[in-house]
Amino acid sequence: MTNQSVKQLDLFERYLTLWVLLCMCAGMLIGKLLPGPVGFLSNWEFVANSHINVPIAILIWLMIYPMMLKIDFGGLKGVAQRPKGLLVTLFVNWLVKPFSMAFLAWFFVQFLFSQRFGWIPSETAKEYTAGLIILAAAPCTAMVFVWSYLTDGDAPYTLAQVAVNDLIMIFAFGPIVALLVGVSGVSIPLHVLVLSVLLFVVIPLASGWITRTLLIRQKGAGWFEKMFLPIFKPVTVLALLCTLVLIFAFQAENIAKNWGAVVLLAIPILIQVYFNSGLAYSLMRVLKVRHNIATPGSLIGASNFFELAVAVAIALFGPTSSAALATVVGVLVEVPVMLSVCRICVASRSWYEGEKLNAISTPAA
Repeated sequence: MTNQSVKQLDLFERYLTLWVLLCMCAGMLIGKLLPGPVGFLSNWEFVANSHINVPIAILIWLMIYPMMLKIDFGGLKGVAQRPKGLLVTLFVNWLVKPFSMAFLAWFFVQFLFSQRFGWIPSETAKEYTAGLIILAAAPCTAMVFVWSYLTDGDAPYTLAQVAVNDLIMIFAFGPIVALLVGVSGVSIPLHVLVLSVLLFVVIPLASGWITRTLLIRQKGAGWFEKMFLPIFKPVTVLALLCTLVLIFAFQAENIAKNWGAVVLLAIPILIQVYFNSGLAYSLMRVLKVRHNIATPGSLIGASNFFELAVAVAIALFGPTSSAALATVVGVLVEVPVMLSVCRICVASRSWYEGEKLNAISTPAA
C-alpha cells in the first residue's frame, strides 16, 4: 500500500463545498441589498445581444486560462503504447456521460419533479435540464489532477488523458450540447454556442499552449512548473469565488423562490457521478488496465468541467437563468462526491488488482 492515507487536499480544495455555500449566502445577500448595481452587472454585455456577460466572462477566463497552462500535449506520445485506458475514458466521457445525464435530467427533472409531482414548473424544468446537460457535456480539466494525486494515479498519463479530452472538446462540445439541449425541448441560439466555445475553449487552450511552449523553451520546465504556474493559484481561486458570488447575486430572487430546486437538482448529478465512475472503473478492470491509470480515468469520466459549464449556461440563457443555477449546483456537490469516489477507488485496489497486488508493486504517480 502506498502512502495514500497521508495525501490531502489543500485548505481551499478540501473545503470547496463550504466556500460555495458561503458564496451562495454572500451573493444572495448582495442581490437582495443592492438590486441596482447587481442588475447593471447582470445586463452588461460585450456587445448588445451578444449574451456574453462582461464580468462573468473575465472571471471565467481567469479560471480557465491557468488550467490550460497545465496541459502538456507532448505527453500524448507515451499514451499510444498503452491506449486501453484512454479509450475507456473517451468512451465514457463522450458517448456515455452526456447522454446518460440527458436521460437522468429528463427523467427526474422533467418527468418526476415537474410532470408527476408538480414541484417544478414545466418551462423551468426544461432550463434545468439544459443546464445539467451543459454541465455533463465537458469532462473535468483541473480538479482531475487533484483526484489523480489522491488515488496515486499515473500523473503523465492523466495529463495525456486531459489533453486529448480538451482537443476533442473543441469539436464535440458544441454539437453535443446543441443536439441534447434541442432534444430536451429548449431552443438555443447556435451562434452564441459557437461563440462560447471559441471564447471559453479554443482561445484559452491555444493561449495556454502558446504560453507554456514559449516559456518552457526560454526558461525551462522546472521554472515553469515551480515559479510560473503557482502565480495563478490565488488568481484562479479568487476568480472562482467571485464568479460564484456574482452568479448567486444574479440568482438571488430565483433561489429565494425555488430553494428546494437545489436539492432536487443534486439527485441526477449524484447518480450520474457514481454511474459513470463505476462504469469506467469496471471496464478498466475487465480490460486489465493498471490501477494507477484506471483511477484517474474513472474520475475524469465522473467529474465535470463546471467552469466551462457555468460560462456557457450564462451565455446561452443569461446569468439569472435556471440553466445557470443548475450548473452551479454541480459545483456545490462535486467535491464531496468526488472525494467519496476517490476513497472507493483506493479502498478497492486489492479487489481491482486481485492476486497481482501481492506479486508486483505498482509505481506511484
